[in-house]
Parts: sequence; structure tokens; C-alpha cells
Amino acid sequence: MKTNRRNFLRTAAVAGAGAITAGTGVSCSRREESSELMPEVRAAAAAIHSQLFNMCGYGALTLENVRIGFIGLGMRGPGAVERMAHIEGVEIAALCDKYSDRVDKMQSMISRFGLPQAKAFGGNDEAWRGLCDDPDIDMVYICTPWAWHTPMAVYAMEAGKHVAVEVPAAKTIDECWQLVETSERTKMHCMQLENCCYDFFELLTLNMTRQGLFGDIVHGEGAYIHDLRWDFTYDKNGYADMWRLKENVRNGNLYPTHGLGPLCQVMNINRGDRMDYLTSMSTNDFSMAPDLAQLAGEDPFYAPFAEKKYRGNMNTTLIRSLSGRTIMIQHDVSSPRPYSRIHLVSGTKGAARKWPSPAKIALGHSWLPAEEYKALEEQYTPAIVRRVGEMAKAIGGHGGMDFIMDWRLIDCLRNGLPLDQDVYDAALWSAVTPLSEWSVANRSSSIEVPDFTCGAWEANKPFVPDLSEGGNTQVLQIQGSTNQLEV
Repeated sequence: MKTNRRNFLRTAAVAGAGAITAGTGVSCSRREESSELMPEVRAAAAAIHSQLFNMCGYGALTLENVRIGFIGLGMRGPGAVERMAHIEGVEIAALCDKYSDRVDKMQSMISRFGLPQAKAFGGNDEAWRGLCDDPDIDMVYICTPWAWHTPMAVYAMEAGKHVAVEVPAAKTIDECWQLVETSERTKMHCMQLENCCYDFFELLTLNMTRQGLFGDIVHGEGAYIHDLRWDFTYDKNGYADMWRLKENVRNGNLYPTHGLGPLCQVMNINRGDRMDYLTSMSTNDFSMAPDLAQLAGEDPFYAPFAEKKYRGNMNTTLIRSLSGRTIMIQHDVSSPRPYSRIHLVSGTKGAARKWPSPAKIALGHSWLPAEEYKALEEQYTPAIVRRVGEMAKAIGGHGGMDFIMDWRLIDCLRNGLPLDQDVYDAALWSAVTPLSEWSVANRSSSIEVPDFTCGAWEANKPFVPDLSEGGNTQVLQIQGSTNQLEV
């Protein structure tokens, strides 16, 4: 099947001339800050993508033992290494970070677990290529800064490795297509590590949806509302080279997938429905520029950062699907608000909402009492949670959802099963960021969303959170682990 590879603009010729056509047919000029996006917009109009192979529903050859190479051992990597050590059939084969001391720390950790030393790669920015080229690795697990996600994932797939990559999987629409094209051509899996799809309430509401409890799904809301400024973004000892702070010069929804992923699964996006178009709006920046001006006055290290213009505090992006469902996704990491991903699912027979806690279910005009909620929770708890939920809580990783995600990934690879999240999900959920940037830069004009499946979404089967196949991978007790569990 063929599709215009980047047919997300209504009129490519108008876009190339420096304007985007809105859904109403009214054109508007691009602002100055969006001029850097224009080369990709112009290039986007011409290329055609033909689907080489449908990766949705594809199960690769079984791997009794999954030899994993980890790239990036800063914020997320160490936890991933420790979690994987608890899963049957996993070999921690290689460790890589440009800072060699991080590799050494991980070697010490797995040594405490009684596991053999992994191959070490590090000391420079290109060491990861050697890991990807290693013939004794089956999957590359990427936990690096965002700019490296697509280059590393593409290189690893070209080298014959499956890929698991942290969110977002890509930063630009062109990178999204690179992931899709490479995965289809190599038949290597590319899974975005969207852990929130495996949180307990999200899995519960997905199972309830599949069994028709909420009727037809009408609307969903998700978010990433998390004040990251003082504990992470501004911390000299936090993200390497202050990369997370540098990302915030982009004005859009920079981190949509935590709220978006679970809702896409609920609505069968890429599997019976698809995104049609979106529109996005941002507030001004009321926090980051003043914060950095204050920091620069106290420490000259921050002076270059104080000269930048930063994204607005709150971004709100609205998405409409082809079947007429709507999704609202918000992003705010610079306002002093309680953490929330919202996770609202609204249907013709009922609704669910996770935040503010406690989570709630409605099967009418009001939220159910606690005892009725508990009865429904027991009835609809999915098989994957019954299988590993309590062990996941003991091992940890954002309350256990990280472990459920890793366990499920390995169980699928060991049983030759399709992954719950495929490359089309990785591309689509990541694409919301650049699309939202373009919409914000053009007074919230609507932007057509690319169909990365090239029409295959109509026949792709919905993901169902059951264990009708697989589920036989054991959870291991590891001596010396910081996590304690009984198996």
C-alpha cells in the first residue's frame, strides 16, 4: 500500500511557500520562531512511502534467551538493568555509556547479583555503535537523551537487533518515518518504552473497555503535569549536559506519550481507527525564563540559558480521530501543580478517571462508591496483572508498571508473539510533538496527522491485555538486589 509519506499538511505547495492551510481553508503566515522547521516541511511534501511489511501483529522468531545491550546508564538505564535481571531468559550482555564510570557501577551491581560481567562499551560519543554491531546481542535497550533515540534505534535495527527505546522515540516527523521504514525493511521490532500503558489503572480501564463496560468510547483526556524544574531540569548534576533544559526551547507538547499511549490503546488507534488531525495551543512562559534569570544572577553557569526563550507553561493539544472520537493531551513541567496524567476515559455507558486520586469509575451520572469500585476492580483485573502484578510492585519501577512492561516485552520475544506497542505506535505517539509545535506556531491551525500504517489500520487487530498466549516467563529472585520479593 502506498501513502503520501508526509501528507500531514493540507496543501504542500502553500506550506512550501511559508504558510500552513488550516482546516477551514484559511491560510496564515508562519511566525519567525517556526522558520527553522520549514526545510523539513518542504521536504515532507514530496516523498512517498510504500509499506514493505506490516509490523502490527508480527511475531518474530522465538528467542529462548534474550541477550540485551543497554545504552545510557544515567537516569533510566540502571533501573532497567536491575529489573531485567529479575526476568527469566534475560542475559545482560552489554552495557554502554559515554561516561565509563557509569558502566563500571553497573558492572559492580550485576556482580553483586551473581551474574557474569557484561561487555563494556564507553568513553566516547560513538561507543554505542560497537554495542549495536556486536553479534552476541538480540535487543538494544535505549535510555539516552532524546536526540539519540532515532539514530541509535535505526542503526540497531540495521544491525539486526530488536529495539526498545525510551520515550519519545523520535523528535521529528522525518525521524518517525525512519523508524517505520527501517523496522518494516529489517523486520526488527521497535517498541517505544511507554510504561504508563502498563500501569494498573490503565490496564484495568483497557480491559473494561474491551469488555464493553463503558460502551462506545467518545472522548479521552491525558497529560504529563509534573513540575520538573528544581529537582531535575535545572540541576547541574541531573540530566547530562543539561539536555533536558535545552529541549524546552521547543514550544509544543514535548512529552505527550504518557497520557496519549493508554488512550490510543483504549480507542484502537492504528487498529481500527486512526488520528485525523490535531490543533494545539500553548500559554506564554511564566516560569522558566524568570527562574533562569534568577539562577544566572547567582551562578554564571546559567547565564547562557537565561538568554533563551522557553516553551509556554501549559500546552493543550486536541486530536480528532477519523471515526469522530476526541483526545485532549496536556503538558506542563514548569508550574507548581500536583502530579497528574488525568487518564479520563469517557464512553456512552460510563467513564473512568485516575487523577485526582483516588481513581474512580462511573456507570451513570455519579462516581461509584468505594465498595462497588473494588468489586469491579476485582472482576476486571486483567490476566497480566494477576500474573505478575504483586511481584512487579515488589521489584518496583514507578510502582511496578516499569517491571510489567519489561516482563511483557521479554515474554513476547521468548514466545514469538507480537508486541503490545509496535513501531507505528512509536512513530504516531511521538509525532504529536512536532505536529503540536507547528500548530502552536501558526495560531493553533489544524494539522493533518500522518498515517504511518499506510491504511493497514483498517484491518489491524486491537491489542487485548490478556495472556491467552505466552505468560510462561518466570520472575526471579536475585540475591543482592535492592528489591525484595517472594516468588
